[in-house]
Amino acid sequence: MRIEFLTKNYSPSDKLKDLIEKKVQRLDKFFEDDTKVKVMLKQANDVQTLELTIMLDSSVMRAEVSGENMYENIDVALPKLEKQIIKHRTKLVAKSKKVRVKELDASYVAPAEKEEKHGVVRSKSYELTPMTVDDAIEELELVGHSFYVFSNKATKKVNVLYKRNDGDYGLIEALQ
Repeated sequence: MRIEFLTKNYSPSDKLKDLIEKKVQRLDKFFEDDTKVKVMLKQANDVQTLELTIMLDSSVMRAEVSGENMYENIDVALPKLEKQIIKHRTKLVAKSKKVRVKELDASYVAPAEKEEKHGVVRSKSYELTPMTVDDAIEELELVGHSFYVFSNKATKKVNVLYKRNDGDYGLIEALQ
């Protein structure tokens, strides 16, 4: 496993980094050697937050824990992440079993069922104009959609602004 540390308003000690590496290496049994784990350590006021993110080909697994002590946060975050990993692996195994059962039952021809096919029904293209997040929120409200794609004036990156169920907004920034 490759472990990448990111920090924001927090300076981890070498002892903490070593401990986190040692504990995260226990997840190595689930993944191949080239799997990347991002460890974000940040502090806001008196609250310390630890985020563990594992990016796989098909999914992202993430655990975030906030508290007063990073040493306690790692002990809480790892079991959360391990549960997600086990749940993900269980789904993959269940899918592969279904595929094997279908292969075995290939001689049996089931009656035709109405199958819904979904595909791209409309395509749009437009030029991304650099704007601030506040301008994008105004545009989102104007067009009446649930999301809005724009070029962030501050970061020069493609962003997606979306309206959340609770009425607030979410922002996704593309890494390039």
